[in-house]
Amino acid sequence: MSELVDIPSPGWPLEFGVPGRAGVVIVHDEYGRLPYLESYGTALAAQGFHVVVPDLFDGKAAVQEAGAAELVARVDEGFAQATLDDAIGFPRAAGATRVGVIGLGLGGRLALRAAQSGAADAVVTYYATLGDDEGGIIPCPVMLHRAAGDEFDAFVSRLKEHGTPVTQHSYSAAPGFANATVAELVDPQAAALAFARSVYFMQAQLLD
Repeated sequence: MSELVDIPSPGWPLEFGVPGRAGVVIVHDEYGRLPYLESYGTALAAQGFHVVVPDLFDGKAAVQEAGAAELVARVDEGFAQATLDDAIGFPRAAGATRVGVIGLGLGGRLALRAAQSGAADAVVTYYATLGDDEGGIIPCPVMLHRAAGDEFDAFVSRLKEHGTPVTQHSYSAAPGFANATVAELVDPQAAALAFARSVYFMQAQLLD
């Protein structure tokens, strides 16, 4: 069995910023809610948002590829989607009228699925799309961060056919480039640029 690590506040969302402001939910990748997401959340909150970071893996995370694969293999996607839906409800319950979702990897796919239900007012994904068997209209603006080798053309075409406003950016970095806790994955330059673009997008979509 791969070595997994325990995380603080297992199963409970972390919150940053002032409740009542426009909300942003950050959904972790296959490695779980690692420490870099706290820095991401703090930096995003400084830009005027109430940020919520749920834990989809019930208190566990990984810092190696084998551990991430184990976490993905044992996740209950229904539970994960429900956890994300609950997290989106946190800012709304605090008074936010608009909530965006930023999802990385696995979290990006779940974010897009949540957006299909109309739960989000804007979505940003890192190295994530929906498969052909996950049809449905996404009624809010979408920004896609593409890693090297990502094949997004069919998905982007589908979004445009449905009338979804979509913006995409490509990076010469491998999937996982924003995961600053895992040294083998992170590309600091790509991560910083994607963060800046995500902030600008969320401000344009969520703030008056």
